[in-house]
Amino acid sequence: MPLLRKVLRVSNRSMLAFIFFFSFSSSCLYFIYVAPGIANTYLFMVQARGIMLRENVKTIGHMIRLYTNKNTTLNGTDYPEGNNSSDCVAQTTMYLPENFTYSPYQACPEKLPYMRGLIDVNMSEINFDEIEHLFSKDLDIKPGGHWKPKDCKPRWKVAILIPFRNRHEHLPIFFRHLIPMLQKQRLEFAFYVVEQTGTQPFNRAMLFNVGFKEAMKDAEWDCIIFHDVDHLPENDRNYYGCGEMPRHFAAKLDKYMYILPYNEFFGGVSGLTVEQFKKINGFPNAFWGWGGEDDDLWNRVHYAGYNVTRPEGDLGKYKSIPHHHRGEVQFLGRYKLLRYSRERQYIDGLNNLIYTPKILVSRLYKNVTVNLIPELAPVRDY
Repeated sequence: MPLLRKVLRVSNRSMLAFIFFFSFSSSCLYFIYVAPGIANTYLFMVQARGIMLRENVKTIGHMIRLYTNKNTTLNGTDYPEGNNSSDCVAQTTMYLPENFTYSPYQACPEKLPYMRGLIDVNMSEINFDEIEHLFSKDLDIKPGGHWKPKDCKPRWKVAILIPFRNRHEHLPIFFRHLIPMLQKQRLEFAFYVVEQTGTQPFNRAMLFNVGFKEAMKDAEWDCIIFHDVDHLPENDRNYYGCGEMPRHFAAKLDKYMYILPYNEFFGGVSGLTVEQFKKINGFPNAFWGWGGEDDDLWNRVHYAGYNVTRPEGDLGKYKSIPHHHRGEVQFLGRYKLLRYSRERQYIDGLNNLIYTPKILVSRLYKNVTVNLIPELAPVRDY
């Protein structure tokens, strides 16, 4: 009996020790994955506060100089000699008047009277049945969310690709906001929700490549918008067409205090022509987990001889629907991959992607479901 008590005492201690070390190791792993993202977020917030303070001080200083020099300048303006007033006052962009008429046989203008600027961003939750009922009266919306104007010829045919996993409450909010805006801009458009299943970490970039290939089977799209589901534009004059250079639409995000985190930032919402996207060989497929794939895209764009354009002023403001990464891990290997962006560009992308999709077409979007694994995008040595 004493021996049994001794064995039980040792077993209890071993069990407690096991529980302690298991909890400790789990906490360490969680810290390794999560801490860098949290630290980066708070570091940027501190940096952003400093930038805002510096800009406010510069603005106050400029106002003081204007006031003190107002009665002493010789050029008859409120600006000191040698300063151009256009540096201080935003130029007004002219949009077409309300009574402007245009032909159904001519290209739609880019600056339409329907585009009034700031729009209300409603982030309240709504279920999908309500959204489908909301747009059920619009008979011009075809299956897959395909819509085109009748009063003019669309300047761009836009496929909007949305990488997706476990964001079902965000999707109806997204459609409620974006469909009316794109209709005002008189673009031809359709939505592709590219959904990842399986147990692998989320691969946003690979989903975009899959979406691109599937979209090009449906129509002759000439502009591709890569759009996170939680990003909602605040200005309907942020025109969702492409141009001679790749476009970064989401230049000012509320969660970053409307400040560009860094000059090479290319995340959230971006757009490339089909020709541009093929030339850079699409997104990289090797980024498993969140972070790094948009930086790699920036590198690819520049290695191909392009520059990135952004909306002027506050046109590029976006609100982000609050969320957490819900178990999606941060990709710690992204820095090594980014060091070899140039070497990997034409061996990892559109040209090495293999996948088997499941397709479901609903009224407002086409759902492309794929189970992604690393073996679907083999990369040879570089």
